[in-house]
Parts: sequence; structure tokens; C-alpha cells
Amino acid sequence: MAEQLSPDEKFHLITRNLQEVLGEEKVKQVLQERELKVYWGTATTGKPHVAYFVPMSKIADFLKAGCEVTILFADLHAYLDNMKAPWELLDLRVKYYEQVIKAMLESIGVPLEKLKFIKGTNFQLSREYTLDVYRLSSMVTEHDAKKAGAEVVKQVEHPLLSGLLYPGLQALDEEYLKVDAQFGGVDQRKIFTLAEKYLPSLGYAKRAHLMNPMVPGLTGAKMSSSEEDSKIDLLDSKEDVKKKLKKAFCEPGNTQNNGVLSFVKYVLFPLRGDFSIKRDPKWGGDKVYTVVEDLEKDFAEELVHPGDLKASVEVALNELLEPIRKKFQSPELRKLTNSAYPSQTKAAGKGAKIKGSAGGGGEGDDDVVPSRLDIRVGKVVSVEKHPDADSLYLEKIDVGEPEPRTVVSGLVAYVSQEDLQDRMVLVLCNLKPQKMRGIESQAMLLCASIEGEPRRVEPLDPPEGSSPGEQVFVEGYDSRKPDERLNPKKKVWEKLQVDLNISDECVAQWKDKQLMTKLGQITCKTLKGGNIS
Repeated sequence: MAEQLSPDEKFHLITRNLQEVLGEEKVKQVLQERELKVYWGTATTGKPHVAYFVPMSKIADFLKAGCEVTILFADLHAYLDNMKAPWELLDLRVKYYEQVIKAMLESIGVPLEKLKFIKGTNFQLSREYTLDVYRLSSMVTEHDAKKAGAEVVKQVEHPLLSGLLYPGLQALDEEYLKVDAQFGGVDQRKIFTLAEKYLPSLGYAKRAHLMNPMVPGLTGAKMSSSEEDSKIDLLDSKEDVKKKLKKAFCEPGNTQNNGVLSFVKYVLFPLRGDFSIKRDPKWGGDKVYTVVEDLEKDFAEELVHPGDLKASVEVALNELLEPIRKKFQSPELRKLTNSAYPSQTKAAGKGAKIKGSAGGGGEGDDDVVPSRLDIRVGKVVSVEKHPDADSLYLEKIDVGEPEPRTVVSGLVAYVSQEDLQDRMVLVLCNLKPQKMRGIESQAMLLCASIEGEPRRVEPLDPPEGSSPGEQVFVEGYDSRKPDERLNPKKKVWEKLQVDLNISDECVAQWKDKQLMTKLGQITCKTLKGGNIS
């Protein structure tokens, strides 16, 4: 097919559905002379999920256009990005990524023989590459390196040198893979512009850059491996797919930040060329869309119901996932999955304990990890002075249950009753209730504080738009349910609390990992460097 396409037709295939292209003229020039050489890289950290079908569908476009495509399993990058992948697991995760991505490509009909797969450490540890890393580090400023990785490399209060090296290595990969263009998400734009700025300084050619839009997850925010409700795992059962799609954000008439509709637009339409809405005859019966804009228009005008859209996506998605599920039922791939992601392995029997490695999930009962805390967004329904203690407030806080919880706090000296009334706050809900001056406190209001004269205290702030009852989690530690009740003898809260703090950007953290809801970071207003209690 590619041989029959004109350069303009190839360019259209290569660039369709992209958000931005840097170096369009270079791409067009190459297509006049030969086939374009493109690479896509993925850091082998968390398990790939259905959002990976978005770059896979573009790789299918590249191949249809006759491109020579290289897929890079960036194992060294995975380690440099604040050690998201432990060194001892790098090789196993590369093997997992290779197997699961090949299964995805086979599922959408992409011929693997036209692809080249390469592991980063196969060339990134060579003498020549290492010398170029040093040459590049003598040119790139700390400011430029940090800025380039701001949306890709995990940002922490005290960044490691490894994270600053990451963008430069990604730039060098373009030269060492001998490609004309690099493909990635628009969140990598700053890394791409760093490559365009600095590669010519090393005597290497400037490459073109092809950027996908960031497709929202099921919650409406970015689809993330660390946020369970935002993603569908490639190995999820049909029951899990149904459950997660049922909970997905898909407001009637709302086409913005709609992960379900976006999946149709950026995956199903490019792969199939059309999309069928399945619905009861009394609501108009099935309808096949051949133009995605027509589906978006009908959804915006509420001619397509969210329930029908979800049900139709469920059918199409399960068709994509079924070959992957079957492939990973083999004993060899089950063993590989469990070995590459030991912290995500579920206990085989009731009450079994599994020790996790780096990251969260699958923790045993004795592991002191933040996922054991039941922290929720709450709304202060009422606040008054404690009848028997002028130094205490008595608050009623809605935490998403039928009745508000009674909370006793010592905020009298720091926050007025008016400022607390109707305020959105953070509440620790699974401590053992205790009586304070005769009234049982059923939860703890979490605040930032700085000791001194005077002591300063502020309630923590959930993201704008939060609702009572929304779960708060530490990134990377959201794969298990909180304890129903923390055992006071185990001192779980006390052991975790010592590492809860406020960053210099006023972001709440446990160690160097952010406290979050599905809508974003937990913050405070002014207490940089404070503690949380």
C-alpha cells in the first residue's frame, strides 16, 4: 500500500490526529526522497494500560505510510526517572513491555516484521554514547535540563542528578538510532525542543518531532499508571472493563476531558475507519459513524447517550484486549508478569501476606505504607466551640457517608469559625475514635504546621472541584484498599506521619511522593517546609 501512496498522502497519514509537528518541511523533504525513519520510546516503569493503544494506532499509521519504525524500550531512562523501576527489575520489565506491546500490535493487525525493537542499555552504555553524555552535560544548563523534563520526569523537592540527565539522553537517542523523527506525547515537547537546540551543537542533525495529544483517562484527567480508577489495564477481565467504564467520567453533552469519547477518536476510528453505537431500537437502533466529528456532534447535542457510548466502547475494547488476555494466560507470561511487578501480585489465599518491592501495592498487613491510610476529602458542615473546652472546635464534616462525622480539633487559635464553615478539607477516617473532653472524635482533620513562636497551622486544601468522600492517595501507593481500622498498637499512623511534609512549592508529600486525588495535588496556602499532622 505504501508504495502506491504519494508523498503528500504519506504525510497526511503520518500527521493525522497529531496535536503538533515540529519540522514539517523536513518530513516532507525526506518523503520526496525515501521512507521516513521514526522512533517511539517508552520508559519501562509501570504496567502499560489501554492508553498505549493511542501511540500504537499511530505506529500503525506510520507503517501504512511506509515508515521505518523503531520502538525503544528505555530501561535506563526508567531508572534515571527517580528510580521508578528498581535496577534489579529493569531487564524483567523490558521483557514484559516487549511481550505486551507486541501483543497489542498483533491485536490491531500491525505486522511485527516491519518493526525494529531495541533496548536502551544495548547502546546507551557504549563508550561513544557515554562521551556524548559528558559533552552534552557541558553545554546544557541545569535550568534547561530541569525545564525540559518538567512534564515527563517525576518532579521532587530535591531533584536527583539522574532526572536532569534524562532529557539529554532522550535527545541523544535520536542520533544513535539514526532516525529522521521522534514520536511522542505533547507532554514531551520541552524535551524535543531541547534536542533541537543542542544536537546541532554536537555536530548532529536536528530531527523532526511528531506529537500526540494527551488523551484523558477515565476520570477525565490524564490517564496514569499510578491512578487505578483512571486506567484499564491490558489484562483486566471483561468484568473489570465493564466496572471501570461504568464509573468513567462521561457527562451528557460534554465532549471535553471525556476519556471514553477520546478513546473512540484516537484509537478506534483510526484503526477501524468507523464506529458503531449499539442501542435499543426504541432509541433509534444501532448507528454506524464514518466521521468522528459526526459522533462528537451527536454526543454534544445529547443524541448519543453516555450509557450507549460506554456499552459500545466496552464491546470494541474487549475485542482488542481478548487476544492479549489469551496470550498472557501462558505460565511463562504469568510468571514474567509476577516477577516484573512483584508489588502488584495479589495474595493467593485469604490473609496471605506479600512483601512489596519499590512502589506501592500488594503490601502485607505489617508493611507500613501510606495506602493503609483512609484519607478523604471532607466538607465542614458546621463548626462550633467545644462546650467543655475553649481551646477546641467541634466540627461536623461530610466525608461522603450518610451522616457527617464528628471531629474535635485544636484550630481555635489559628482559624476562625467563619473560615472553616463550608471549607473543603482533608480527613483521616480510619483511626480508632477517641473521646476528647467527653465528646468522641470520629476522625482527624489533617493540617500543615510549622513550629515556632507563634506556631502556624493551616488545614490542607484538596484540588478545586473536589467532592466529599473522594479518596486521597500517595502516588504509587494506590493499589490496595485502606485498612478498615488502624490498629493503635501497630502505630501505623505515627510511623507514616513522620514522613508527611509540605514541599517548597506548598505541595503535600509523603517522603518525596505527592498526596493526590483524581483531580490533582493536595496543597496548603503558605507553610512551605511544614509538617503534616
